[in-house]
Amino acid sequence: QVQLVESGGGLVQSGGSLRLSCAASGRTLRDYVTGWFRQAPGKERDFLATISGSGSSTHYADSVKGRFTISRDNAKNTVYLQMYGLKPEDMAVYYCASRTSPYISDNYSSYDYWGQGTQVTVSS
Repeated sequence: QVQLVESGGGLVQSGGSLRLSCAASGRTLRDYVTGWFRQAPGKERDFLATISGSGSSTHYADSVKGRFTISRDNAKNTVYLQMYGLKPEDMAVYYCASRTSPYISDNYSSYDYWGQGTQVTVSS
């Protein structure tokens, strides 16, 4: 059984930083694509970043490019999302997801397994 568990969310002031973690069990993340998404109340789930199993390919949404960095530690079977320069509009529940494919994608419907999400709150 595949389980993804996000952690690292919390309350941060505008301009602050957070690092989210996505730890997996039941699946070796280095063999698959991992993505980060977020969903604010009343809004659709938005793509943020994705990384290939090897870590050699990444792709970011324009809204976070230059502020967020996705990375992986295969020894820990964990993928991270480092977030800098957080803004109130970044406030949402953040989800990681795993895709059973070697190809990165920004399409949330192409991801097979999802974590439960972690809340990020940014105060202005």
